[in-house]
Amino acid sequence: MPTRYLSVFLPLLPTDRIRRGGRRPSSTSGRPGPDEPLVTVAKVRGAQRVTAADAAAAARGLRPGLALADARALCPAVLVAEADPEADAALMGAVVDWCRRFTPLAAPDGEDGAVLDIGGASHLFGGEAGLVEALVSGLRRQGLAARAAVASTPEAAWALARFGAASVAGFGTEPVAPTPLEPGFAPLAAALPVAALRLDPETVAGLARAGLVRVGDLLARPRGPVAARFGAEVLARLDGLMGLAKAPIGPRFEAPRCVAERRFAGGLAEMEQIEAALLPLCRHLCAALARQGQGARRVAASFFRVDGAVKHLALGTSRPTREPEALLALFREKLAAIGEDGLDTGYGFDLIRLAVTEAERLDARQEDLAGDDPARSRDAAMADLADRLGARLGLRRVLRLAPHDTHVPECAVVALPAARGAPRGPAAGKAAQDAARDAARDGARDEALCRPIRLFERPERIDTIASVPDGPPLRFRWRRVLHEVAAIEGPERIAPEWWTGAAELTRDYFRAEDRDGRRFWLYREGLFGRETDEPRWYLHGLFG
Repeated sequence: MPTRYLSVFLPLLPTDRIRRGGRRPSSTSGRPGPDEPLVTVAKVRGAQRVTAADAAAAARGLRPGLALADARALCPAVLVAEADPEADAALMGAVVDWCRRFTPLAAPDGEDGAVLDIGGASHLFGGEAGLVEALVSGLRRQGLAARAAVASTPEAAWALARFGAASVAGFGTEPVAPTPLEPGFAPLAAALPVAALRLDPETVAGLARAGLVRVGDLLARPRGPVAARFGAEVLARLDGLMGLAKAPIGPRFEAPRCVAERRFAGGLAEMEQIEAALLPLCRHLCAALARQGQGARRVAASFFRVDGAVKHLALGTSRPTREPEALLALFREKLAAIGEDGLDTGYGFDLIRLAVTEAERLDARQEDLAGDDPARSRDAAMADLADRLGARLGLRRVLRLAPHDTHVPECAVVALPAARGAPRGPAAGKAAQDAARDAARDGARDEALCRPIRLFERPERIDTIASVPDGPPLRFRWRRVLHEVAAIEGPERIAPEWWTGAAELTRDYFRAEDRDGRRFWLYREGLFGRETDEPRWYLHGLFG
């Protein structure tokens, strides 16, 4: 299937944004009328200049770059608003997000456009011309003037959307270009101005001075002299336009592994309707995952509203899954957490899409004849609990403790999002084998190296009395209470991690028990006579 790209151009984005807002940019009140000229201005080199003009202003001779004083002289009734590039960029981002209703592969294309990879998606809208009509009419209903064109390369689609007559809705020609191999493409491309190659203004001016004002003029010239005078970039852009070279687009969202979507003639505004629509989508998604032998780890739900707004929900699981009921339960938790106001159903959603953005291998499991393994059932229950809490509270707020390869006790565990799950693959198997081997080899030392389950967030300084400077303490004072040591075991020596470059001292850990039966985990910092002359003692944890 040939790759086809659709380019969308919003020529009046700044002024359309102001009209959509409904505020009149003048001292009078009310929404700007459709026939009232409107421009946006910004300070350029100390002078107020026009940055954008709508169709009514352009018909009166107002154009970008014109001084505001000259614009008011040409049209005293012009409405003036301050330019807001950040608001324009936010609106353009929302438009790109809305374009994903036609294909998941949509990317921004400059400050006033978007590009869509519609390969394999145009047949859902009656062909490429039908898709263009649906997109342009949808933007028009949102108050945005748009032009669109389809071509085999992003460069050709961009050029035709901005400079081709067929790209303008209402001109009576189909905004779909033939492929570069078809006879009709060369004349279409040759008639475009050289500005359609997306060159900088200085290069365009230089080409014009040389008599090269159309793409056909460049095609008729030898490539060597053109590259020598104007640079290789001109030929690279020309090759992109003619389909001799293709540049990939950068979608706003990563391409999903699996997609399931459903369109509705009437908008769904009730939570019960939305949840009922999610179940068949989850089943379709899980069936696709089963065919691939995969399980979902991240699932994104996109809700496209009738008025053009788009809402997104993302879920994560602590283990791969392809159970529709489990996914639906997580979406119910998410919807219950944000509520109908958080989802902002508005006039309803006419398209709901589920996409698997991250998946892992999930093989079929052979059930034991004696029933489920209790340990496996317990792990599954804990994973389900973590997933439900993550759906309610957010994936980053549900944590689990994982071992960390370090000698420093307070850094031996790290908190990770529970949705990441346990390590998998060959690395995890090797880690388990190493742990088993170490346990067998050091089994006799397990009791001696026993550590508290919970440690203090920071070791607390204690005052000790010992028989010799490098010996264990006979008594120590912690939090103004004196403890007499009845029994003590150790030391367990932990050397500093020299490879980290940290200036640390050697630690000798001891398990101590006082006369009241309380047990403590102490350590001496610094080797007497070698690293320090005054070792310091700390209390790091308590045994239950």
